[in-house]
Amino acid sequence: MKTNSTQVSYFTLTAYFDTGLLKYLYFMIIMCLYILIVSANLLLIVVICMNRSLHEPMYMFLCSLFVNELFGSSGLFPFLLTQILSDIHTVSASLCFLQIFLLYSYGGVEYLNLAVMSYDRYLAICYPLQYNSRMTSNKIALLVALTWVCPLFLCVVMTSLSNSLQLCGNIIEKVYCDNYSVVRMACSDITVNNIYGLIITALSVFGPLIVIFYTYIKILKVCFSGSKQTRQKAVSTCTPHLASLLNFSFGACFEILQSRFNMNSVPNMLRIILSLYWLTCQPVFNPLLYGLNMSKIRIICKSLVFYDL
Repeated sequence: MKTNSTQVSYFTLTAYFDTGLLKYLYFMIIMCLYILIVSANLLLIVVICMNRSLHEPMYMFLCSLFVNELFGSSGLFPFLLTQILSDIHTVSASLCFLQIFLLYSYGGVEYLNLAVMSYDRYLAICYPLQYNSRMTSNKIALLVALTWVCPLFLCVVMTSLSNSLQLCGNIIEKVYCDNYSVVRMACSDITVNNIYGLIITALSVFGPLIVIFYTYIKILKVCFSGSKQTRQKAVSTCTPHLASLLNFSFGACFEILQSRFNMNSVPNMLRIILSLYWLTCQPVFNPLLYGLNMSKIRIICKSLVFYDL
């Protein structure tokens, strides 16, 4: 059935399958995971915002990272919970494009935030005496603003281009709305979409990765030529960041492979888990990663949790 974007009123998500009464178990698992994500990230945001001792550049960028975890989770989990309990797995076109905007914005902000954090560690380790003069409050505000404004703007344009396509179907073979799946259904020219896809990938993924690789090369040079104390400082502050980067890139890589290649030979449940990993891995692991490794945050969180004991 040929149709255009103004006539498509809904999309059908075909990755869901009938699980009978098990859907209530899946609902409870996803609900508990969502509550854990919201509680953990919200706790760390409050801890950083309410304690003046944590009003340092590194913790401000961490706060931005935790806000993004809440942002991305809110674009996914309420939708998943609704679909799990539903017998008809359809989503309105407007809600579908809204979810595409939210999830892709989350990915863009995540990579850019990690790049800004690596730049901050680069200044702290390579230029410790000039750090405070280089990382001013105005610069922090500018970096945080760019971290959010750039991906949001890029994703607005991307979603608008996808929404204007003429579509020859409304089937999405996933458990959430995906831009690449929508573009593949187009029966109109997608040259502009493809070119813009390359641009947004370069700016949102490869650009931040280049910054991260550059800063880590500089940090490694300082570590090899510096004192033992410098190496210990680099390891303690860079290990969580590097683990977070690898974790997110691992999940994103799975998602790209699954979107671009035929994965019909892979069991349906495994495909669902792999497609969700890049959206759930960071919100779960980042609070644990930074909460356990950053001594200041760990001490303050303990004092809050066990205050009444």
